[in-house]
Amino acid sequence: MYMTIFFTSDTHIGHKNIIKYSNRPYKSIEEMNEAIVNNWNSLVTQDDTVYHLGDVGFINNDNLNKYLNRLNGKIYHIIGNHDKKLRTDRFEWSRHYFELKIQDKDCERGSQLIILCHYPFLTWDRKHHNSWNIHGHCHGSIPVDLNTKRIDAGVDVWNYYPISYQVLKNEFKKFNNPIKDHHNNYLED
Repeated sequence: MYMTIFFTSDTHIGHKNIIKYSNRPYKSIEEMNEAIVNNWNSLVTQDDTVYHLGDVGFINNDNLNKYLNRLNGKIYHIIGNHDKKLRTDRFEWSRHYFELKIQDKDCERGSQLIILCHYPFLTWDRKHHNSWNIHGHCHGSIPVDLNTKRIDAGVDVWNYYPISYQVLKNEFKKFNNPIKDHHNNYLED
């Protein structure tokens, strides 16, 4: 069985004003909510893993859970600024920050370290060793920084779909410049 890892953020299910604020191409909340669920399920299978990097929804928990229960995959949740009152048993866990290590034989050390948070970082753990920072919160308002391996996984950036690890890996391969910072002056594993 093959499992794919996906990332997404800022779905804002049920949030009427996000259509206006983020210039989303939907005429109603219902149309937006259904598009997000359908787009998600068109890529994600029940065997896949999704890291949702916050701001899941902006409606009461009962209504939000009706949408969450329709989504495929195992969902891990990074808490966003609009998730303070979110209550659901749909997630495997909820945290503010997570260091994800994906086994990948194509990587220099046999694995890819990914720093997950709702917010973008200027620097992060092992950045100088090609770790990535995947975040949300910005709705595409700050430039993606492929050279330093920082990227916004928000639906507004990825045409309202989750983005897979493989697609991000291919994007980052386009920019394979070594990261320079003060850590390069030290021997560190």
